[in-house]
Amino acid sequence: MPSDVAAPVPRQEPPPTGTGATRPAPRRSGRPRRRGARGALAVVALGLVATCVLGSAPASATGPDATHPAAGGTAAIGTTGTEPRTGPRTEPRTGPNAVRGTGRGTERGRSGRAHHDVLFIGAHPDDEYASLSTFGQWRERDGLSTGVVTITRGEGGGNAAGPQEGAPLGLLREREERDAVRHAGLRDVFYLDKPDFWYTLSAPLTARVWDGPPRAADTLERLVRLVRATTPRTIVTMDPRPFDQHGAHQLAGRLAVEAFQLAADPTAFPHQITREGYRPWQPSRLLAQNWRLRGPTGPACATTEPRDPATGLPQQGVWEGAWSSRHRTTWAQQERTAAREYVSQGFGALPEKITTPREKLGCDWFSVLAEDGEPVRAPVRPQRDLRPVFAEFRAWAERVGMPWLANGAQPAYPAAPATTVPAVATPPTVDGAAGPGEYGAGEELSLTHWQGERCAAADCAASARFVRHGDDLYATVRVADDVRGAALEASDCKRHWRTDAVEFALDPRGASDDTSTTFKAAVLPFTADGGACAARDADQHQGPAATTAPGMEWAARVSQGPYSGYTVEVRIPLRLLPAPVDPAALTANVLVYDSDTADRTGQSRLAWSAYGSAQADPYVWGAAGLAGYAPPGGQPVREPVIPLEAARSRDSLPSVLQSLRTGVPLAAGPRVSR
Repeated sequence: MPSDVAAPVPRQEPPPTGTGATRPAPRRSGRPRRRGARGALAVVALGLVATCVLGSAPASATGPDATHPAAGGTAAIGTTGTEPRTGPRTEPRTGPNAVRGTGRGTERGRSGRAHHDVLFIGAHPDDEYASLSTFGQWRERDGLSTGVVTITRGEGGGNAAGPQEGAPLGLLREREERDAVRHAGLRDVFYLDKPDFWYTLSAPLTARVWDGPPRAADTLERLVRLVRATTPRTIVTMDPRPFDQHGAHQLAGRLAVEAFQLAADPTAFPHQITREGYRPWQPSRLLAQNWRLRGPTGPACATTEPRDPATGLPQQGVWEGAWSSRHRTTWAQQERTAAREYVSQGFGALPEKITTPREKLGCDWFSVLAEDGEPVRAPVRPQRDLRPVFAEFRAWAERVGMPWLANGAQPAYPAAPATTVPAVATPPTVDGAAGPGEYGAGEELSLTHWQGERCAAADCAASARFVRHGDDLYATVRVADDVRGAALEASDCKRHWRTDAVEFALDPRGASDDTSTTFKAAVLPFTADGGACAARDADQHQGPAATTAPGMEWAARVSQGPYSGYTVEVRIPLRLLPAPVDPAALTANVLVYDSDTADRTGQSRLAWSAYGSAQADPYVWGAAGLAGYAPPGGQPVREPVIPLEAARSRDSLPSVLQSLRTGVPLAAGPRVSR
């Protein structure tokens, strides 16, 4: 990753991009290209050939391409060239061909149409982007091809390019990803058609969405099939460690580890061998992206041999400043050009040119998890008193024979802030203004920098107060701001991190391990229609507040004349929370998102409790005891409702054509018997 770009923050919440970034008009509108009648017939014919000849799962099967009643919608789930003449060449040959040994198996790797020397396994379109400078170098310098596996199409994320969401957004993101990887010489992207949903830190929750009813539990099976089909020597994947990282990234890393181990085992998914004609295949090397490592810069970074401070594993560095003779630029610049293809993710707002001097560019870092088909060992440093999320990860790491991955997995959480929410005799009027005496009894809570650019007080500063009247929680947040963000349409009131917004997060029992059992609602203080809007996101039930939080009230007042900020006020009936409130254990967070541009990207974020993924980690939230409150009886515990809509490979012409060319069935489903 170029060293002048911060490490990626949650995928569904694109990294704040800075006010200096200029975003050009999107390169495409996201609307399907028009084709003549002959082209349309060709598409239909190609789809039929790919389905019938290549052997995608039939309609009676239970994979992503199967027909079933819950193909979309929501479901309740349980909680359970030439180098510039600047001196001698200093970049080492660090591609996967430097590995001791090669991939093992009874099928020659380069004999198949689908073969790739390297296979990257990620969760969403753009997960590979920070490694494209590496993949491009390996191809140009070492002649190694890389294929990409993308488990979902990112349907659950935001959209800085247009109004598409759900499956149409997934197909848009597929086009962006295919355009991006071509800048590094990559051709094939294999999609597994699993549903994407909102940003979570939980790999177990993600697993229940990808592989839970009504879908078949076949993500690992399909990955093993892809490894056997593509016969890579090296697999590259995402960091499986849990803290401050998207749960889908974690799970992609975990599944890649398991697929690496199982693909050579003829007893693992034996029907792939006995009925589908694949052969066991053992890749030689397994690497995991390590965005957290801050190593040396300059060409020497690729010759150092650091170890990760947490896991103790050796690291491989690939210098981003290496020169591409084909593109006549550095690979860091080529990667930046590729990144800007992800317009829907807001990456189109990244500056067009890399300005960091070449000698100060750093390396892409990868943890070496396995060599010659066997785990690379490291000392194990056990941790005690693990919270459930981290205990579950340790159990997984032990099960796959890599217990050192859990070293230091649980951070030293700082003490969370605390306040007492007082009761008031008269309910505040929700009009966007804190009237005299309405919130005076509540403690003023200062919000501090959490993520993105640090900003002056006039640009982004905020404080909040809470009070309670009866069974209703009231809050007011005052925000200082000097530049208004994008005014979204009221109908586009979602993915609040794209513009100025205030988010309220409540955990009714203070015991949640992920936000699927919490209440989270955000208020956008202004819209293109003039008023404020509110919506729930990444919680027990997402969507417009009018339908997912009946009885909630919200209002905002925006400064008149010279713009200086806004005030947001809400009433949240405690009955809306997904479980009865424990007055002594309720936890909360208040978060402010600040955007200084009109391109639907953010720059700065503040929070009352600002640590890690403050919006998504309930372990971080502060105590908000309800003085004198006794909750009414009879309130149910509500199961999470998760969006399951996913784009299908059979609806994507590029995926159909790729399937015809490579022989890999759509969504890596079963192929016809041989």
